[in-house]
Amino acid sequence: MFKSFLALLLCLLVLPAFAADLEPPSLERGEELWGKCRACHSLEPNGRNLVGPRLFGMFGRQAGSVADYRYSEVMKTSGVIWTDANLDAYLAATQDFMPGNKMYGGLAIAQDRADLLFWLKHKLGVK
Repeated sequence: MFKSFLALLLCLLVLPAFAADLEPPSLERGEELWGKCRACHSLEPNGRNLVGPRLFGMFGRQAGSVADYRYSEVMKTSGVIWTDANLDAYLAATQDFMPGNKMYGGLAIAQDRADLLFWLKHKLGVK
């Protein structure tokens, strides 16, 4: 848990410094990056859970709270709310952010995360 806190703290301290260096987010690039995610996740309101849970409504939702998905215990009890900052930190290093969760991988490049999150918010109608 302490490692998760340190990883999150590091992301919150370091990411703003890099944010100034990012290009404006790209919907086209975000949609392209979604290709890496869609094998495991759906976006429809009543979409099927695949290897991962459906992502509809994820912005502002508590981690581990899609009722019909079998989450890891660490995800269910994390207390994390999926804000832009938490999603960015999680996607940067899923196992560092929340050791023991089921998702491996993510997106190491900050611009890619910005593009994907921008596209997801657009696609899901989040302001």
